[in-house]
Amino acid sequence: MRALLTLLLLLGLSFSKVFVGTWDGPITPVTADYVNRVLSEAESKGGTLFVLELNTPGGLVESMRKIVQRFQRSPLPVVVFVYPPGGRAASAGAIITVSADIAAMAPETNIGAAHPVTIGDRSQKDKEGKDILQEKALQDMLAFVRSIAKEKGRNTEVLEKMVKESLALSADEALKEKVIDLIARDLQDLLEKIHGREVKKHGLKKKIETKGKEVVRLKENLKEELLKMLTNPTVAYLLLMLGFYGIFFELYNPGAIVPGVVGAICLLLGLYGLSVISMNWLGLLLIVLGLLLFVLELVTPTFGALAVGGIISLMLGSFILIEPGSPYGEISKSVVVGMAVATALFFLVAGRFGLKAQRVKKLTGKEGMIGEEGEAITDFVNGKGKVLVHGEIWDALSDQDIKKGDPIRVVQVRGLKLVVEKGNEAL
Repeated sequence: MRALLTLLLLLGLSFSKVFVGTWDGPITPVTADYVNRVLSEAESKGGTLFVLELNTPGGLVESMRKIVQRFQRSPLPVVVFVYPPGGRAASAGAIITVSADIAAMAPETNIGAAHPVTIGDRSQKDKEGKDILQEKALQDMLAFVRSIAKEKGRNTEVLEKMVKESLALSADEALKEKVIDLIARDLQDLLEKIHGREVKKHGLKKKIETKGKEVVRLKENLKEELLKMLTNPTVAYLLLMLGFYGIFFELYNPGAIVPGVVGAICLLLGLYGLSVISMNWLGLLLIVLGLLLFVLELVTPTFGALAVGGIISLMLGSFILIEPGSPYGEISKSVVVGMAVATALFFLVAGRFGLKAQRVKKLTGKEGMIGEEGEAITDFVNGKGKVLVHGEIWDALSDQDIKKGDPIRVVQVRGLKLVVEKGNEAL
């Protein structure tokens, strides 16, 4: 079926729908999955054209390559439209835009700044002092954009500057430098301007017809919306902290269950989001250390010394948790400060209440009998007798001279016998 659809599209037979996808956010594995899903849907439901409205600060190179490869495999002409006005196609987004069969931008948008950034060990240098990993990534990206420029007939020199010099262009500049094909105010204007254009697809020319075509928008599904939200640094960070809170509460209040379950779920979701974002592991370890210092302050009070260390460690870890220059953005400083204060209050106030509750005298079982008062119902002979406690008759032991009717107090439980002493009224 797919082969037949591809053949019909390549022969230029007309279908009735134009499919439009929208992505607003960093380029992540979620983006690649979304593009693959909606493009597959457009292909299977009789689409004649696929348009991706794009607004992104950039993202992961691997995800960007998957999207470009998906564009190349599709039998449909693909249009990438940098939209809305004020939006951008930066870094990985710039490469995705220029790899489309038709690249378009809205007024007041910009494209470029596609210099690759490596995350990890940067200690290896060549003879000229250049970072080896960074240089490899740069040369790899340059080769990639040169192949795209040749295939799509774009300005190779300018695209290379976007990669090597982080060059960024306005919509007018990009059009003038032949980086994009046209500028359009909105989707309707775009469809009008590309009507009748021809694009080369799999070695054959394909004429684009958009007049009178039904426009179908393909939105993100629930899974994609959830995963997209998790890659927001602030959301991932808050989930991580809530996870720690829930697990800590469960450990100090065994049997509560709900806080532990919710905490474990939040912790896993937070770690997933941060792993996609490429978190700094030192930052995570500092956050864990800060929480451990708060716990130690609870169990071995140091008049605030460990708590202060915990706050410092927590804030330092939070500030460096996300790599500098990440296309995903950074965690707001106000959020970090607020979370540090909330954490301190949680551990030093709520935590102390939890410990205090643990130390409250138990009211059931053997421990619950200690300190209870009752009455001797027999004289104690050779340190043995019977007592009445809480309406129950117990065999009892005592090294005091206790007579029938004397008030007694339980001081110990030995198996099924109570060790007692005289109560206050009998002293």
